[in-house]
Amino acid sequence: MPQGDQGEWVIEPATVEALPDILQIEEACFSSPWTRKMLEAELSGNRFAYFIVAKRVAAGEGGSASIIGYLCFWVVFEEVRLMNLAVIESMRHKGIARALVTEALASGAAQAGTRALLEVRASNQAAHALYRSLGFRNVTTRPAYYTNPIEDALLMELDPIVSEPARLPQEFGRDGGRFTPLQ
Repeated sequence: MPQGDQGEWVIEPATVEALPDILQIEEACFSSPWTRKMLEAELSGNRFAYFIVAKRVAAGEGGSASIIGYLCFWVVFEEVRLMNLAVIESMRHKGIARALVTEALASGAAQAGTRALLEVRASNQAAHALYRSLGFRNVTTRPAYYTNPIEDALLMELDPIVSEPARLPQEFGRDGGRFTPLQ
């Protein structure tokens, strides 16, 4: 678990009980957020979907946990599709998004996934840098893919999926934090 001025965090599978916190982050992070119904369908109704969360855990025995980020991804045959990633603003640049993506890639690869795909807003330079640092490359542009505001999407691909957990140390982020991978 990482330790820093913001406390510790862990990554674990999301549950339906996490839906209100996920929805709150979704609405804070995106100009065209997914609805509660859409998120609920991914959490409980889509057999290809996986949902993981990063939780900040208060110090001490039995400390409370608050969700600080999440990633929804699909594993469909040999393809891992990163659908939606968000981290609360106060916890960005600490390696949480990287840890979530790394966990999704490892999970997908363990299920015979060989390539990963995602779309990202053309203006989201921080996300481009994260994905490029993980080995993704730009494939094409999808004109006017996003709304509110209308914007192009970059389609990015990682082919083949590389074994990030084996290549990267268990430490991520500027604060030297670590994450606890899913078992």
